[in-house]
Amino acid sequence: MTEHATVASFTPVTTHVGTVDRWSKTVIPTLREAPAEATTPSHQLLLRAGYIRQVAAGVYDYLPLAWRALRKISQIIREEMDAAGGSEMLMPAMAPLEIFDETGRAADYGDDLFQLTDRHGRATVLGPTHEEVITDFLRHAVTSYRQLPLVLYQIQSKFRDEPRPRAGLLRGREFIMKDAYSFHLKVEGEGGLNESYDAMYRAYSNVFTRCGLDFTAVEAEAGPIGGSASHEFMVNCETGEDTILRCPESGYAANVEKCEIGERAWSFDGGTGFQPVTLTKVHTPNMPGIEGVAQHLGTTAAGMLKTIVLEPAPGTESGGWTGCSPWYGATTRSTKASSATRSGSRPRLADEKRAKAAGFAIGYVSPLASKSVSGRCLVVVDPDAAQGSTAWATGADEADHHVTGFNWTRELGESLADQSYVKVAEIRNAVVGDPSPRAPGASLVAQRGIETGHIFKLGCKYSDAMGFHVMDESQKRQSVIMGCYGIGVSRTMAACVEMSHDEGGIIWPAAVAPYHVHIVLMKPDDAEHAALADRLATELRVAGLDVLLDDRKERPGVKFKDADLIGMPVRLTIGAKALEAGGVECKARSESGHGEVVPLDAVRDRCLAILQG
Repeated sequence: MTEHATVASFTPVTTHVGTVDRWSKTVIPTLREAPAEATTPSHQLLLRAGYIRQVAAGVYDYLPLAWRALRKISQIIREEMDAAGGSEMLMPAMAPLEIFDETGRAADYGDDLFQLTDRHGRATVLGPTHEEVITDFLRHAVTSYRQLPLVLYQIQSKFRDEPRPRAGLLRGREFIMKDAYSFHLKVEGEGGLNESYDAMYRAYSNVFTRCGLDFTAVEAEAGPIGGSASHEFMVNCETGEDTILRCPESGYAANVEKCEIGERAWSFDGGTGFQPVTLTKVHTPNMPGIEGVAQHLGTTAAGMLKTIVLEPAPGTESGGWTGCSPWYGATTRSTKASSATRSGSRPRLADEKRAKAAGFAIGYVSPLASKSVSGRCLVVVDPDAAQGSTAWATGADEADHHVTGFNWTRELGESLADQSYVKVAEIRNAVVGDPSPRAPGASLVAQRGIETGHIFKLGCKYSDAMGFHVMDESQKRQSVIMGCYGIGVSRTMAACVEMSHDEGGIIWPAAVAPYHVHIVLMKPDDAEHAALADRLATELRVAGLDVLLDDRKERPGVKFKDADLIGMPVRLTIGAKALEAGGVECKARSESGHGEVVPLDAVRDRCLAILQG
């Protein structure tokens, strides 16, 4: 399920009237220049346009304009979540640490989990997400299969103690998020996890389309949330901090951690007449990283095998591979293995103390460690590294030493044919130019994006850890199967700005703009002009539009610059010149140059036409 969507047209609210607010009666503290620390467009413009103000590192006030936009985004989310079968609730921002210990996520989050102790000495956390809190509630509230399936959601502030908050609302410590959770007794069929997952996928597509965002849904890794499958919803934007890899032929797209790579040729055999060079041990003390080691050895990083020692996550077995110990060596030219491709387990970086006790020379491990450590060890080799004709440099399985001239066939011999020792599998992150996994002959290309939504198939990770079981139809206790679905509400607002702005300021999509129409009153002291402004504002309000009336006693140039900066979709200017021509000036924010003079009796229809695109 990979989806690419573009902006939707605006539909005015017809069930209730809009609002009219005066600039003089609200707070819009615009700035001529953004603070030096603001480097991304959304951070700069939201500060300059008077939407947000920093309270502490990564923590912001949402000022009136921002709060109006956030409420509109939240309302779209609520409507789509309700249509998908969700029920809204609200959980506390603060939760006891002990329930995060139950699932192991207190350790997984580490310092990102904001912890404190209350006056009674109870350890407490500010929730980064609420899987534990909702599971704790439902394990006491749900006892029978008849109460399932369920989908519950909330919109609430979260907190993650980012070490280096940056980019304003895109990487803050406190943020507003919609998180939803589904609960099932089966995966397939009516009422199963897959049914809710697909419904949420559709709901998310609807949300971001209605918000006017250009987005792509991509396959993704689950990360610290966990689970078997997930998709990210990425707003397509050149200034985005995330990279998406996609196949231009098939439409397949995924993030760099998840992206598959097409078939690559490999062979441990060097070919007819190939003669390996001599294996030579070299002393390499205090070398500054792989580039420094490669230079010292007379090779390049691409000519080195980097072997990373992995072990199963707690509570998992060795994956059903007969005779294997719980150690995996991931050998690749990349320093990051994205997958160990083992059935039944999800390896993680090995604990250094345990690995050393088993015989691994951490930092200097080679594929030969599979023969020397206590117990057998599977070595998983990326196809790029499984090349017998290359004289590789690698660790020497001895502190401060490497070897050059490593040859797979000579060094491992018959073990290469034993898949309980050596397995060739895709374990490195994909990069631009790699073969597409979906279209032979095509190559992966990159695009930038901002993650605004993420959906997960959690399975039984949290229910098993927290003892959430119910009686099924056969009166047997069964683990509840869960799904998790998040949207960054404040992040979505920032993504709208990243996607849609110009040198003058923000250009809001109509559906989430704080106001639809911005009336600029050139002469607020002129009674006739002021009365006309009030009349037009009322007509637009009755038509379901939200109106901001700039009644400040400011110079026209200041008002026009502020109008462009805050970015409402339509600007109406009431001034003597347009009135003499029989109307008011009407200009779409997305268009450059001067506006058009619209007759007074046609203003409402013209505004609606612009908003509807």
